[in-house]
Amino acid sequence: MTVQNTQANPAHHYDFDPSYGYNIAQLLQVTPPHEPHDFIDFWQTRYQKTLAQDPLAQISDTGRSQSHWRIFSLRYTSTDQFPISGWLLIPQSGVINRGFIIGHGYGGRESPDFHLPFDDAVLMFPCFRGLSLSQRAPISNNPYWHVRHDIDKLNRYILGGCVEDLWMATSAMLQLFPQLHHKLGYLGISFSGGIGALAMACENRIARCHFNVPSFGHHPLRMQLATLGSADSLQQAFHHEKMDFMQTLSYYDAAIAAKHIKMPTHCACAVFDPIVAPPGQFAIYNALPNKKQLFVLEAGHADYPSKFKQENDLLTELKNFFLR
Repeated sequence: MTVQNTQANPAHHYDFDPSYGYNIAQLLQVTPPHEPHDFIDFWQTRYQKTLAQDPLAQISDTGRSQSHWRIFSLRYTSTDQFPISGWLLIPQSGVINRGFIIGHGYGGRESPDFHLPFDDAVLMFPCFRGLSLSQRAPISNNPYWHVRHDIDKLNRYILGGCVEDLWMATSAMLQLFPQLHHKLGYLGISFSGGIGALAMACENRIARCHFNVPSFGHHPLRMQLATLGSADSLQQAFHHEKMDFMQTLSYYDAAIAAKHIKMPTHCACAVFDPIVAPPGQFAIYNALPNKKQLFVLEAGHADYPSKFKQENDLLTELKNFFLR
C-alpha cells in the first residue's frame, strides 16, 4: 500500500465535507453491502451471452500521430447492436507485446491519452454507450440523466450495457490482435473504474486491472453521502421523485462485484473526493479477495498542491504493476 501525506484535506468551498469524517484507518474498514443471492449468476449469464457475439471490430488509420503513437479510429458493435466508437493507438515502431483497454470518466473522452507508460502496447479507448463518440438518442450524454437511464428495469439499466461494452471491447481487441490473448490489461477511472469492477467480476481474458477513484461502490452509502457526482442524481430521484430502484442498484454495486475479481488489481483511492465519495471507493478495494495493491490519493476530482507529483508517482507504480 502506497500512502503519502493524507493528513490534511485540501482547502475547499463545498458545503459538505468530501472526506465525510473518515480517516484512512476507517476507510480501510468499509465492507461491501449485502449481496443478492443470484448476483454472480446474473452477471455470468450476461457475460456468456456477450462472448457469443461478434464485435465486428474495425479500425481506420487517421493518418495522424502523436508522441510515438499512430492514431486509428475504432468502431465495434456491442450488445443490442449498439455501435461503439473510440480510438486505437499503435506504436510507430517496435514489437507489440501487450494491449490495454482504457476507460473514461463520466465526462466522457475527447481524445486518447498519450502519456501512458506502455510503449510496447496497443491502447484501445472505447467510448461507452451514450457518451462522447458513442452518443445516441434517447440516451442522454449528461451524467445526471445517463445514470438514471432505464434504472427501473433490472436487465436494461444503462450501466449493464456499459459493462457489456467493456466485454465487447475485449472481444474487439482480441479479434484485431489475437496474439494478445492473456496479455491484456484494463485501466478505468471514476465512472469506468466502477464499470470495470462490475465487468472484471466475470472477465477471464484480462490479466491485470487498475481502478482509479472508482465509482458505484456501496450504493447504500452512496445514497446517504452528499456529493456533486452522479450519486446526487440518484439521491434526488429517490428522495424527491420517489423512484424506487434500490433493488436494481444492488446488482450494479461495484463493491459487491469486487469480491469476485480474481486477477491482480491495483486501486488508486482518494481520502477526499466531492464527486465519488471515498467510502465507496475503499469499499471496492477492501472487497478484493487477494492480489491487490493500493495507492492512496490525497484527493480525487479536485486540485491540490501535490497532485502533479502524485499522478507521476502513480504512473510509475502502474508501469511496474503491469510489468509483472
